[in-house]
Amino acid sequence: MAFPIVNSIISWFLKKRVHQIELFLKYPIDVQEELLLRLISTAKKTEFGREKNFATFSDYTDFATNVPIQKYESIEPLIERCRKGEQNLFWPAPIKWFAKSSGTTNAKSKFIPVSDDALEYCHMKAGKDMLCLYINNNEETQLFTGKGLKLGGSSEIYKDNNSYFGDLSAIITENLPFWADYSSAPSQEVALMAEWETKMEAIIDETIHEDITSLVGVPSWMLVLLNRVLERTGKNNILEVWPNLEVYFHGGVNFNPYREQYKKLIPKKDFQYYETYNASEGFFAIQDKNGSKELLLMLDYGIFYEFIPMTKYNGEDSVAIPLSKVKKGINYAIIITTNSGLWRYLIGDTVKFTSLDPYRIKITGRTKHHINVFGEELIIENAEEGLKMACEKTNAVIKEYTVGPIFMKGIKNGGHEWVIEFDKKPENMNYFTEILDNALKAINSDYEAKRYNSLTLAMPKIHVAKDDLFYNWLKEKGKLGGQHKIPRLSNSREFVEELLQMQ
Repeated sequence: MAFPIVNSIISWFLKKRVHQIELFLKYPIDVQEELLLRLISTAKKTEFGREKNFATFSDYTDFATNVPIQKYESIEPLIERCRKGEQNLFWPAPIKWFAKSSGTTNAKSKFIPVSDDALEYCHMKAGKDMLCLYINNNEETQLFTGKGLKLGGSSEIYKDNNSYFGDLSAIITENLPFWADYSSAPSQEVALMAEWETKMEAIIDETIHEDITSLVGVPSWMLVLLNRVLERTGKNNILEVWPNLEVYFHGGVNFNPYREQYKKLIPKKDFQYYETYNASEGFFAIQDKNGSKELLLMLDYGIFYEFIPMTKYNGEDSVAIPLSKVKKGINYAIIITTNSGLWRYLIGDTVKFTSLDPYRIKITGRTKHHINVFGEELIIENAEEGLKMACEKTNAVIKEYTVGPIFMKGIKNGGHEWVIEFDKKPENMNYFTEILDNALKAINSDYEAKRYNSLTLAMPKIHVAKDDLFYNWLKEKGKLGGQHKIPRLSNSREFVEELLQMQ
């Protein structure tokens, strides 16, 4: 096959790119500071740049002093003007692409600007880096003897005035070079289909007889696809369908709740899992070592990073710090400034640094997705670590879950109410609940304090969800596929109540 030629091309690109990566590994702060000044200089004649006096800025201090931290609602008016055809508002080059992002299951849609610079030097560059880092760590790879199965969003591209919007994966698919169809599946026509369940069947039709060597997509939705492949083919595992499958590139949600299910579907000891961290706003980090649970923060994608310690988080009124001042083990909210014209934008994600040389991170959750009704400060990282311990001790496997508060009523104490859909249920739910509760106490001292003698928080209340409850819930909302996610933790009972009504 064409593997030797393709491999030579990739190897050449890899060696060239590795040199650039080594540059930001060696001089991370210099690279970030130069990047910020370049972004400021590029946008100084935009409406936003003139309003904030970008032309007078000489360093990070000037920038942080004069440009406020912003959420989507603060910049929405400018984005809407841009969508209607006005240009040079927050980025000098014309912007015609907007990634439609809804965040949680029922949040108002956001339209994130995606410039040509961001497409080429962030999203596309990151896709190449993902492959390069994998190849660098696996020199015997046969990745390019077959095709990569990419499971993207379910949105078509829609035209609105002179701009286009859709799921980010659809925008990227629309902008891929012509030769990409030869190395990936499904075809562009199928990849851009809007109706999720029809699309799933079309993907299976196109791929079950292909030699698939890699998978790319969000774990929750890829799991649905792989299980349907087994239903269609009658095979026992995915390797019986695609024997040369060697790696799964995943991102979008925490992989831990799905890990055991994937091991069962793909029973191969040396099978590789590579995590990526990307969003509509940009591509931020990539796993750079086999078997690692850390992600290398990519510092040369046209994104300048700042961080807010969550202990001091106050939304747009927070005080941020640059990369040079971060510390290991602290939970931070991320702020980004990008080559799409997002200035000090609060994306809503939280991370911890696991290494400062180089800068590696792990994703800990969302600024909104936590429970702090009683001062317990429970974050997604805590919940998933607790569930992992409970599953290990009871041989349970979790499919999906969400958690909401039980509010205090009079002298009755509060608590947390869990709805969990199991792939394999524990034999004793009371024992599972006890282990989860004790694990959360060990992980989170605030939770432990509120659980003391059950004075504030009672023992967790767990509902075992019926099969496919979460899938049907998302289907009812028209939120199947792509980047749509289950909201794990909430200070509201909204999601728990809706799910329980469907039980």
